[in-house]
Amino acid sequence: MLVLLCLASAGALAQPVAQPPRQEPSVLRQGAEQFLRVQAAGLPGEVQITVGQIDARTSLPACASPEYFLPNGARAWGKTTVGVRCTVPSPWTIYVSAVVQVQGDYVVTALPVAQGQALGPNDVARVRGDLSALPAGIVTDPSQAVGRTVTMSLQAGTPLRNDVLRSIQAVQQGQTVRIVTAGPGFKVSAEARALNNAAEGQVAQARTASGQVVSGVARAGGVVEVTY
Repeated sequence: MLVLLCLASAGALAQPVAQPPRQEPSVLRQGAEQFLRVQAAGLPGEVQITVGQIDARTSLPACASPEYFLPNGARAWGKTTVGVRCTVPSPWTIYVSAVVQVQGDYVVTALPVAQGQALGPNDVARVRGDLSALPAGIVTDPSQAVGRTVTMSLQAGTPLRNDVLRSIQAVQQGQTVRIVTAGPGFKVSAEARALNNAAEGQVAQARTASGQVVSGVARAGGVVEVTY
């Protein structure tokens, strides 16, 4: 009888201990994609998100509420990384690679253009592609480029960036300008000398023949408009 009890006890001790549930990687990948879609809301174009695979050897305790975040320096644009962390029941953190592509319109040169040339409607064209693969500051609408000058010569088909475009100066420093002052029931004009460069709509300062410095809005043709 004693032998049977010992054998029964040994059998009970030999039973395997139940393992805690493990985290399903596919759930984390789906969560990372949903997180990136929220982060990418409002981007100018059609967003396509691809989340990388999680190493099959990764074994994590199941998490009731995984928290998704962008690591410092990461953003929902191009090649990126999403962090996933859990606090309970067991703390852990992993990082998942992803790619956020944004298919949208951008502007290129339709013809070769020379440095200093003012762009006209026929000098630019709209094309479609992955905006996330292009340099920062890409021009996405022809109206942002037409009427501005380029700071360098560009070949046909070159994507236009804001940092290579300059607004045409309506007023140039040292230029003789016409001060137009208007108010209720009156409008007068006088000549003055511009003290700064200003594009259309920017603030320009000028000194009159009497030495008075006035400020106004630069208008095409060397006009500084002062309104009261």
